[in-house]
Amino acid sequence: MSKDIRIKKGLDIKLIGEADKTVEQAVVSNYITIRPEDFHGVIPKLIAKEGSSVEAGGYLFYDKSNEDIKFVSPVSGKVIEIVRGPKRRIDAIKIEADKAQAFKDYGKLDVSKANAEEVKAHLLDSGCWPFVKQRPYDVIAKPEKSPKAIFISGYASAPLAADLDFTLKGKEAELQAAVSALGKLTEGQVHVSVGKNSNSPLASLSGVTVHKVSGPHPSGNVGTLINKVDPVNKGEVVWTVNAQDLVIIGELLLTGKFNAERIVALVGSSVKKPRYFKTLIGSEVATMIYDNGVEKDANDRIISGNVLSGKQVKPDGALDYYSNVISVIPEGDDYEFFGWTKPVFDKISVSRALTFSWLNPKKKYDLNTNTNGEHRAFVTTGTYEEVFPLDIYPMQVLKACLYKDLDEMEALGMYEVAPEDFALTEFVCVSKQPHQKIIREGLDLMLKEIG
Repeated sequence: MSKDIRIKKGLDIKLIGEADKTVEQAVVSNYITIRPEDFHGVIPKLIAKEGSSVEAGGYLFYDKSNEDIKFVSPVSGKVIEIVRGPKRRIDAIKIEADKAQAFKDYGKLDVSKANAEEVKAHLLDSGCWPFVKQRPYDVIAKPEKSPKAIFISGYASAPLAADLDFTLKGKEAELQAAVSALGKLTEGQVHVSVGKNSNSPLASLSGVTVHKVSGPHPSGNVGTLINKVDPVNKGEVVWTVNAQDLVIIGELLLTGKFNAERIVALVGSSVKKPRYFKTLIGSEVATMIYDNGVEKDANDRIISGNVLSGKQVKPDGALDYYSNVISVIPEGDDYEFFGWTKPVFDKISVSRALTFSWLNPKKKYDLNTNTNGEHRAFVTTGTYEEVFPLDIYPMQVLKACLYKDLDEMEALGMYEVAPEDFALTEFVCVSKQPHQKIIREGLDLMLKEIG
């Protein structure tokens, strides 16, 4: 039985450059890069040394604070470089992929006969555990704590997000195996959101509670689903898993192989032929962008993820561990003389002062990265509340994080938020404050002080 969730507060940012519903095999990447920074809070301890060979699914490193959480290679090949930063911090592990791939065999697991501990041990041993994240703190889930529920968002509402109905098509067996396994790890329910009028493969799965979601972004955020279904209170834990990561988990359970294949949407106004590519986690972004109209010398920003919450990568950079979108938009480093005094027709805004995007709600925009202003003191305008559907006071939460009041952060609902939940408030902020960075630092402080 499905339950409807209708979101009224939010903002749909319609951009030029949506991906066509076609999938191509990306140029096979010769090098795969895994960055420990993708796993927030993890201190890596190397298993694979520079010069050693690894199988696809072979161990690269583990979390120093919890040795059971292992991280594996998406490909078989040779570890050619360990990139280090200050104080010998491990910044990246670069692997030269073999021409013929060899997979480490973890063995099949019959989920119907396995108990919770066997499922958990299998996911930990095979390197699939990093796909399971938790609230509070938005970090990789702690295996020793049982969640009160598990949440999966199968509806992507972010600007130019990959269409999950399209990318998950034909993966019903893997999805069912994954949710059946996850269902054994909680005494509560596995909650799945899908679009109200979608034909998502997730909607037909057994053992899940389906929620049909409608409304503007961030209706597709898993944080919105959690807030509307079962908010997180002090002492409680919920887990979340990205929809495409379910496919990797399910295939591991069914075949015993860690297959890091991912369907990625190449989108943005700087891409002449936006479409979907079949590639691997950690692949070079250059294998997808330059054969599709992105000019090498153009002044563009390449983002691994969506334009609101993704990470900027260099042209020789790599797809990060959790992203299924590469966005390419113009770099906004120009200055518009007296731009604030003129009527604006080519930008989107929640304000009707000098901007006229409200006159044509279906128009798609070619936006760049320019913030059209600089950081200044917080101004109370009420615009955050217009785009923030969670039952939380966004301005008060942000200020509590800035002056590091742990009691106030707890009382205001910090246990259930993640940085991406504040991506829209950051977008509409007239003070140009880095909301996602503020929330991340607040969560880190709570994790350190409260745990």
